[in-house]
Amino acid sequence: MEIVRQKEFVNQYHYDARNLEWEKENGTPETTVEVKFKLIEKDMKNKQTTIVSTLQFIIVQEEFVVSGMISQLNMIKDRIVNQPNEFSQEEAKDLASPLLDVLKRLTYEVSEIALDRAGLNLEF
Repeated sequence: MEIVRQKEFVNQYHYDARNLEWEKENGTPETTVEVKFKLIEKDMKNKQTTIVSTLQFIIVQEEFVVSGMISQLNMIKDRIVNQPNEFSQEEAKDLASPLLDVLKRLTYEVSEIALDRAGLNLEF
């Protein structure tokens, strides 16, 4: 699958120090990481499909929580995609990998600065 990618876009990225007292009353957040694909255009003439890949996340760590959304516009050449569920697991991973890389970089840098020690390496 040949993909022409636009630059990743950080729609939101939020860092919060954990507040355990608040969590006792309001509940502890749960880690969720979800990638979605939205069909934008099917170009039958040029046999290509344009989609937006979106990563929405809440990552709970011992000392902090990060949350947000990162997206990327992708053009898939020589293939018409009718539904996002047509992607194989490997293709979906390939489409999501740049978004996960940005999340890893952001989290490492922000946690390094916020905690004044080596940053956190996220593993996916």
